[in-house]
Amino acid sequence: MGNTPSSRKISAQDRAILDMKNQRDKLHQYQHRITAITTRETAVARECLLRGDKPKALLALRRKKYQETLLAKTDAQLETLEQLTSNVEFALVQKDVVYGLQQGTTVLKQIHAEMGGIEQVEKLMGESEDARAYQREVSEMLGGQMSNQDEDEVEDELEALQGEVRGVVSPVEVTYPTAPEGELDPRKGEDRAVSQQKERARTRAKEARAKQNAEPMLA
Repeated sequence: MGNTPSSRKISAQDRAILDMKNQRDKLHQYQHRITAITTRETAVARECLLRGDKPKALLALRRKKYQETLLAKTDAQLETLEQLTSNVEFALVQKDVVYGLQQGTTVLKQIHAEMGGIEQVEKLMGESEDARAYQREVSEMLGGQMSNQDEDEVEDELEALQGEVRGVVSPVEVTYPTAPEGELDPRKGEDRAVSQQKERARTRAKEARAKQNAEPMLA
């Protein structure tokens, strides 16, 4: 009789730690499975570029970026929750932890939905009506999920891949002579980068409007 270790009441903090462990285990499983998918998405993008189909290559890289971002955000969120849960004054942060775990569950469901298998990746380069419908669905979904920074990083990757396909060294790998001190203003380089980002954003907005205007004609 009396209290034994096995009969000790499970606290809210214990439950939160267990929930986080389960989410962490599931995330690790998803990371291994999605790595195979994102590797194939890069290969699909390369194949599309080799046959001159840049839009499909971009779509494959955008989907890959979205999946990688989901994993990274979930990993960072779990790390934050683990730090909160180890707090001595757990009662003060309990609501934040519970809310964070709920969000984690939602994102893990999103990640699971992205693991349709390699056959789904192959559809990104398909020409059948079913493949085209899937490509439109993915493109529309990504349009509301990716930030301008994500899109810029995808376009940088696309440019590097294009250079690789053409046998050209990526600009990042080129070594330039060191300029005499004081001749270059670093702000000019920053201004060029900002201008490029704005131009890309304008181009994406223009393409989105063109697609919207074209949809009634396709219906």
